[in-house]
Amino acid sequence: MSTIFSNLRQWTARRWLVAVAVAALVYVAVAIPTVLIPNTFFSREIPPSWWSYAALAATSVLTGLLTATYVASPLARSGATSKSGIFGSVLAFFAVGCPVCNKLVLLALGTTGAMTYFEPLQPLLALLSIGLLAWALLRRVSQENACQVPAVS
Repeated sequence: MSTIFSNLRQWTARRWLVAVAVAALVYVAVAIPTVLIPNTFFSREIPPSWWSYAALAATSVLTGLLTATYVASPLARSGATSKSGIFGSVLAFFAVGCPVCNKLVLLALGTTGAMTYFEPLQPLLALLSIGLLAWALLRRVSQENACQVPAVS
């Protein structure tokens, strides 16, 4: 854990600026259509739960930090990328959204099914989203100062 914090302390101002900008962008991009930020463009049938704001804040911060790990990254580009960060960010939208306003959920479960089955799962989706983003971030940050082994030709 100490190596992760020491790696974060070595980040440049550019990386921190990207992290803050992406976190703010993700928060607004998810909060407006899910009506966590009240607006005239979207409506919500079910009021947001008490944990939605905290889950979105955590997801936004983790997404911003994870995105910043790709800015001037010392990690070698191997071509293989982890999809857990992307999946975690998308999952947050379903976690904090209105269960009966989501067209995919309504098509799959109907209104009653959305309220009966999907709404109780939303806190778990939020935890899964935060967990996936945290895991992806910890993996990337902890590898930044790792010894690079030269590739064998």
